[in-house]
Amino acid sequence: MCGIVGYIGKKEKKTFLLNGLKELEYRGYDSAGIAVLHQNEINYFKAAGKLENLVNKTKDFSSNGFGLGIAHTRWATHGKPTEINAHPHWGAFSLVIHNGIIENYMEIKKELQEDGVEFVSQTDTEIIVHLFEKFIALDFEPHVAFEKTIQSLHGAYAILLISKVAPDTIFFAKNAVPLILGRNSESELFFGSSDAPLIGFAQEVSYLEDGTYGWASEKEIALFHHDEKIKPNFKPLNSSKIYAQKDGYRFFMEKEIYEQSSVVSETLMGRIKDDVVFLEELKDYDFNTIDEIKICACGTSYHAALTASYLIERLAKIRCSVEIASEFRYKEPLLDTKTLFLVISQSGETADTLEALKMAKKAGLKTLSVCNVDNSSIVRVSDATILTRAGIEKGVASTKAFATQVLTLWLLALYVAKAKNTLEEAHYEAEIKALRAIPTVLKVDERVHEKLHRLSKRYLHGHGFFFIGRDIFFPLALEGALKLKEISYLHAEGYPSGEMKHGPIALADSNLFTIALMPRTLLYEKTKSNVEELSARDATILAISPQEFELADDFIKTKVYTHPMCEFFEMMVITQLLALEVSIRLGNDVDMPRNLAKSVTVE
Repeated sequence: MCGIVGYIGKKEKKTFLLNGLKELEYRGYDSAGIAVLHQNEINYFKAAGKLENLVNKTKDFSSNGFGLGIAHTRWATHGKPTEINAHPHWGAFSLVIHNGIIENYMEIKKELQEDGVEFVSQTDTEIIVHLFEKFIALDFEPHVAFEKTIQSLHGAYAILLISKVAPDTIFFAKNAVPLILGRNSESELFFGSSDAPLIGFAQEVSYLEDGTYGWASEKEIALFHHDEKIKPNFKPLNSSKIYAQKDGYRFFMEKEIYEQSSVVSETLMGRIKDDVVFLEELKDYDFNTIDEIKICACGTSYHAALTASYLIERLAKIRCSVEIASEFRYKEPLLDTKTLFLVISQSGETADTLEALKMAKKAGLKTLSVCNVDNSSIVRVSDATILTRAGIEKGVASTKAFATQVLTLWLLALYVAKAKNTLEEAHYEAEIKALRAIPTVLKVDERVHEKLHRLSKRYLHGHGFFFIGRDIFFPLALEGALKLKEISYLHAEGYPSGEMKHGPIALADSNLFTIALMPRTLLYEKTKSNVEELSARDATILAISPQEFELADDFIKTKVYTHPMCEFFEMMVITQLLALEVSIRLGNDVDMPRNLAKSVTVE
């Protein structure tokens, strides 16, 4: 998740900008840059890698006296994490920084290239500054030129732009990506992606709403919402930096559960065009020559892989098998060059998964990775990568990484289905409709969270948990159990509902807690009968379903949907929140559970 900082004032701009970027390091980044407009001269510096590289580049630069400054940490989406692709991006007399994804950037880029504009980077961001300067060249006043630029953009963005044509002004715009405006009694103005960079500088802040844009200078703040001028709503700024990084949540894991709705929006950005899944990364793949997809992963990524296996076989009608990477490496697997070898890793550095990928490459298989970190080891080794765009995940127990992995794999299944023409048009349209609904599905219902908080006190003892489900809800049961055991240290297992009677039901008694995933859209009656078998043995049942279940000791009512994946994602959030609340009641460190690491780089 990229970071933005901006400043208008008379003090040294470099110091504030670099310190601001330091406060945003927790969001994750792979390159950084700053730009200062001072006495009608623009100086800018960019560096790949750690922020320290940018600090070294700017050590001899200073800018006392009135001026403007913008700064950015980049998490690569379009283009590799190189210095050229780092922000800010130049036009002829303007510079821009941007978080988010411009969905229609290719169309705008082609139009600008036809006008003779030459692009330097591979990013979607660069089109913004060239479009602005195009409108300036057409004799539009700078404020109007910026307004027309924003009106041309489709997608998610937080934008800061500076230009020599308005040397006292920062132009800004916000849609579906955080952007905060701050001010103090010394007439200084500040911008940030979160509160953290502004603490100690701004006294009050305005959290900009989606669809707003405007410009700011020492003399005025002009703010517009859908062409209507509005007043910024300033509030006092909290003084805790850790609180600011967590956006007021108790733990990073809680924050990351709540931000899944906005994060999956970024995963989808630009990947559905004209109601068809568009994955530019796969343009060189001929899926008619592939007989099987073999997926290899570990931990949470393995559960995403299992979910994908159901989707790929159901939608794309192609065989799909799933392997645990640490087992695959030593089983002397039989590999066929007509198999696509797909690996999944949040960090891109998972040792077992990386070695499995190398084995497949050596055997001559076409390879593909689903990953969150561009330029990681797995990304570099793979023939192609689909980035999940989850941003950095501070909580060790994965939440938003899992959500974005599953969504990305669902996109892949539909892409292959279209390539192989395996779905009727009506079915395909229903899948696209469900995909578009997921950001809304993932919005946390505060009432459900509060109910889980109250229920959690009943689930602190006993001899273990069963999470049970069928079909795609079986891997979700595995993931729900993993979340609980990771952060609560209570024993939990995930099972296919139908497997209960084949042994595990021997454990059933009142001190066995069963978390039953009972979707209405998929095998409800079958799952219900399995839960009834456990209830008859006096197991304590927490049922999660849109349909009331009379034998449940506790019941979480979900919304009614027509697509199983909508139910999947809503139940995913509920299991994450249950694990969170149980862990908090037990007094555990939710974000840093014992014995675990975020990136497992050893066998």
